[in-house]
Amino acid sequence: MTDTALAPLARRLISLLDLTSLNASDDEVSIRSFVRGASTEAGNVAAVCTWQRLVPAARAGLRGSGIAVAAVANFPAGDLGSERAASECAAAIEAGASEIDVVFPYREFLAGNPRAGGELVRACRAACGDRALLKVILETGQLGSSERIRQAARVAIDAGAHFLKTSTGKTEPGATLAAAEALLDTIVEAAGRGRSVGLKVSGGVRTLEQARSYLELYESRQGEGSAQPSNFRIGASSLTQELLATAMVRSGAQAR
Repeated sequence: MTDTALAPLARRLISLLDLTSLNASDDEVSIRSFVRGASTEAGNVAAVCTWQRLVPAARAGLRGSGIAVAAVANFPAGDLGSERAASECAAAIEAGASEIDVVFPYREFLAGNPRAGGELVRACRAACGDRALLKVILETGQLGSSERIRQAARVAIDAGAHFLKTSTGKTEPGATLAAAEALLDTIVEAAGRGRSVGLKVSGGVRTLEQARSYLELYESRQGEGSAQPSNFRIGASSLTQELLATAMVRSGAQAR
């Protein structure tokens, strides 16, 4: 497929991106510079995700754009406990975040304590109330088998998750098609019970072809054209430039 033919796909993928900056060195200056990349000539990304302390700076840099600001909680290890995780969620929302990406206590789950996951997600969902979207990061690469991924996903959904997310991007492996398929299994199950749950793929998605594979997988289960920012995201900041270059191709020549 030519770059010209790929341009509409690239523009669509841009609209589904969550740009993420979670470096220890991030500060207000760097995050203001970072968020300038969220509004492109080919359209806006869905959200920008950063640390709670930098939410006000991100909001200021995105003012008037309509782009959501997300903050991480219980990140990256997932071991703070439900009270501290919920407190982080509440602080981020007070700072202006409208989305929270919280790490599921996957180590506790692997140790045979699924109750900890349910308690944490419920506490964070209560902190979000109707003010913020809750995305639960399951760290699927650490969970390993598809059955364990499905089990953890069911715990998160039953406790109130709005989205299931594959990975923090801080462990290996990150996202895989097999993990995304397992999460989609539980999302489809939840839909049968009247629950609408989204999917966010994050961790090692670096090329347009990889992103397209996840989009096609999602729509093979949910229907062609079904993916929208309200139900499908890709966390892949390193992908932005490739998507933008492809999206701006017109009649075989890159727009200037």
